[in-house]
Amino acid sequence: MNRALIDAALAVRERAHAPFSKFRVGAALLDSSGRIHTGCNVENATYGLTMCAERVAIFKAISEGAREFQRIAIAADASTLTPPCGACRQILWEFCGNIEIILLNPQGLEETLHLKDLFPRPFDASFL
Repeated sequence: MNRALIDAALAVRERAHAPFSKFRVGAALLDSSGRIHTGCNVENATYGLTMCAERVAIFKAISEGAREFQRIAIAADASTLTPPCGACRQILWEFCGNIEIILLNPQGLEETLHLKDLFPRPFDASFL
């Protein structure tokens, strides 16, 4: 299943709308029923309205009824592996918990870790 997830992240990266940064990112999120939900980054001239690939994939999955997730593959156009930004880490924690994350690039570099490795002290509803 990891190969399908990785292939989906690489493929959706090609659909990114990144005219300003030229930094294309694709994300593929595996839900508990085995479905893959994809997302790519979509930039906006007012950078604050740009949406990251990870959040697109999560919001799309939620809108399609998925609520439990196993892993996410994130493919970025970079020679080094690129972890999710802070906003995406928060959204990932909120909707996916300590999900397995596969970071990869088109050159074949790959690393698997868990969200807690990137986000060791997350804020969530337990603090409210």
